[in-house]
Amino acid sequence: MNNKPIGIFDSGVGGLSVFSELTNLLPDENYIYFGDTANLPYGSKTKEELIHISKNIFDFFQHKSVKAVVMACNTTSAIVYDELKNDYDFKIYPVVQNVSAQIANDGYKNIGVFATNATINSHAYKKEIQNYNKEINVYEIACPEWVSIVENSQIYELSSIGNIKLYIDKMLKNNPDKIILGCTHYPYLLDILSKFVPKNMFINPAIYLAQYIYEDLAYSNLLNTQKHAETKFYVSSNPEQFKKAAQIFYNVDKVEEMFLSKLCV
Repeated sequence: MNNKPIGIFDSGVGGLSVFSELTNLLPDENYIYFGDTANLPYGSKTKEELIHISKNIFDFFQHKSVKAVVMACNTTSAIVYDELKNDYDFKIYPVVQNVSAQIANDGYKNIGVFATNATINSHAYKKEIQNYNKEINVYEIACPEWVSIVENSQIYELSSIGNIKLYIDKMLKNNPDKIILGCTHYPYLLDILSKFVPKNMFINPAIYLAQYIYEDLAYSNLLNTQKHAETKFYVSSNPEQFKKAAQIFYNVDKVEEMFLSKLCV
């Protein structure tokens, strides 16, 4: 069991922000990354569609005999985790739930959340954070264009910068102590975001999640005991665009296209 791979999935390159943090802490682990680019973006999907998509990705990872699955996608963590968490025998690490527990104990009074429509409409971060500390004010704003900006490598275009500033100005009216980048694509925008707000204002959930996974695998005696780590990347469409968009966080050399018909809604 120790030497089985860890599965990670997201709708595209966003989950690589989590993967990058994991490999820093756990360089000897084997990984399988699945970018479901055929169904991008997840933030506009219905709950039924997200359950269908996630279940089939979980089945794919089960076929690959993983020891754990990281739900690097905030949207599926918010919408799907409770529906599927008891259906598989591997560990499941949802980003929203694991990260909220840590943020709630950091002493902040006002927390902002930028996320997709689906995550914001679920109020997942607000519910999870206030479950641990009801005194924290949580302000949620959906930024539906940001995933496409990252996936299409349009980060530095003037229209993208204007769009980002629009949401920053709206959030700052709430005087947040910190702002959670509640979609794994959003840390790709930190260079632009930090032109308007100090970079230390933002919380990258990937850092919190990677630390939690490291500690939990160590506690469960599931750390890899071999020293020949292997990583495999799969996407459901357009591997070349995936490689191009991924470069900010990770240099992906080889991507296999795994277009499973069941993955497409």
